Amino acid sequence: MPLYKTLTVNDNTKALIWKIEESFDELSDGILLTQNSTDRVNSMKSEIHRRGFLSVRHLLKEVGYSDDDLWYDEYGKPHLKNGKYISITHSFIFSALIVSDEKPVGIDIEKQRDKIVKIAHKFTPIEEYKSIANHDALVSKLTIVWGAKESLYKIYGKKKLLFLHDIYIEDFSFEDEKTTGEIRYAGETSAYNVHFLEMDGFTCVYAF
Repeated sequence: MPLYKTLTVNDNTKALIWKIEESFDELSDGILLTQNSTDRVNSMKSEIHRRGFLSVRHLLKEVGYSDDDLWYDEYGKPHLKNGKYISITHSFIFSALIVSDEKPVGIDIEKQRDKIVKIAHKFTPIEEYKSIANHDALVSKLTIVWGAKESLYKIYGKKKLLFLHDIYIEDFSFEDEKTTGEIRYAGETSAYNVHFLEMDGFTCVYAF
């Protein structure tokens, strides 16, 4: 089973990454789905999405949960029935989740792609990146910023935040593999720790 990486964030928080190398049938083995989840996966036209869905259920199993322990609210945010916190992500050949006993968490995986440079102005002040001459470094940095904002958006959990105006990510060095972020919305500010790692052309970012 390709459990790609396990990250111990702290005593109460753990993140797991799965590299999806199995077929759908192989991933189905040993996984019991609720009727709702069965209907969902059967309605998916993309084989990548179907395999991603099942790989997340394997990750749930790794941390002691089943598909039945998971529910989604009206905004599509996942929750665990025991009240602990969870966030889930899937992108092409990778899926991941983060679980915490105590605090809200968010996680995101993104494929590093050139097109992020073209859309960067929609989610971050692009003038802050003009000193980065190396194109690959620019793609990497923008992908981390996007993933960080996506992770904070998932923590907030409601479809109101604007990436450009309501979520702020502190500048960082690649070597640090971490930064901080803030949600600034409706007169309130909440701060979060953000960590990131790169693997096989993908970027994983998680926040807590």
